[in-house]
Amino acid sequence: MLIKLFVSLAIYIGLLITILSSIEPSSSSSDANSAVLDTQGNKIQSGVEYYVKPAITDDVGGYVTLIDRFCNNGSCPLCIGQQNVVGASRFSIKFKPFIEGESMVRENRDFKALTLCVQSTEWKVGDQESVKRLIVACDGDDDQGLLKGFFRIEKGNLGIYYFVWCPLEVCPNCRLNCSYVGSWIDENGNRFLALGANSTLPLIFEKVNDLSS
Repeated sequence: MLIKLFVSLAIYIGLLITILSSIEPSSSSSDANSAVLDTQGNKIQSGVEYYVKPAITDDVGGYVTLIDRFCNNGSCPLCIGQQNVVGASRFSIKFKPFIEGESMVRENRDFKALTLCVQSTEWKVGDQESVKRLIVACDGDDDQGLLKGFFRIEKGNLGIYYFVWCPLEVCPNCRLNCSYVGSWIDENGNRFLALGANSTLPLIFEKVNDLSS
């Protein structure tokens, strides 16, 4: 009787091990923070230059560039916009994760976007429009009239991404009223990256070629 009990117990344990080993691991928090990939399938690295462009090309503008929306005579801050004229310059962007020492950009994690505008200037959200919140490039220490927060990259279907901006709250880990970054067209046909735009802007990232190689 005792032998039968041990045999039954061994069979039960074996079946339990088999069932547990066959179960696929559930999505963990790390899955939600996978590395953002460029157009070649490589992980986007901190401090490396990338071009940002729409994931689709049907009437959604061109590469991300800088636009002098408010007649600053080419000085910063300038607005982050898109090419809408053939041959318009495109500007490279560097990403700096908020987490100290992080070497790559991950989905749904805070980062700073830096664009070269005389010097390396940080993306921030301005309040120059009564309805639209335009994305501007300005000196990192110049916060006057700008909203405080961080950008994130959220992954969509088919390998495309979206910029998301989240404001800082009293709770340092809280992210309330996050907004997708879209494209807003002004009366002159210029395209600007902005919060509160009519539609989100699906994006992909191209690594800038090393011309010295």
